[in-house]
Amino acid sequence: MDTIPFWSLWYFHLPNFILAAVMYTMLGRVMLGLIMDAESKNYIWRAFCAITDPFLNLFAKVTPKATAPVVQWLFGFVWLFWLRVALLYIFLLMGAIPRAGL
Repeated sequence: MDTIPFWSLWYFHLPNFILAAVMYTMLGRVMLGLIMDAESKNYIWRAFCAITDPFLNLFAKVTPKATAPVVQWLFGFVWLFWLRVALLYIFLLMGAIPRAGL
C-alpha cells in the first residue's frame, strides 16, 4: 500500500490542525471556566481567552444572546467541530485529498 507523505497535503492539514487546536482550547476553556473566575488574572486563563475570543466573537452572531458564557463556549466547540467536518467534506468533493480504501 502506498503511503502519502504528510506534507504533500499541507493545504488540508494546516487549517485542520489550527481548527482542532482552537476547538480543544475552547473545550479547555470550558473546563477551566468551571473553577476560575471570569475576571481572573491567571496567565493560563488569559491565554485561553486570548486564543478563543476571536472565534467566540464570530460565533456570537449565530448563537442565541441569552445563553450563559459557558454554554456559548460549548456552542463554539460544536461550531468548530462542524467547521472541521465541512473542511474535510469540501476537500473530499474537490478530490484534493485521497479517499480511504481507494
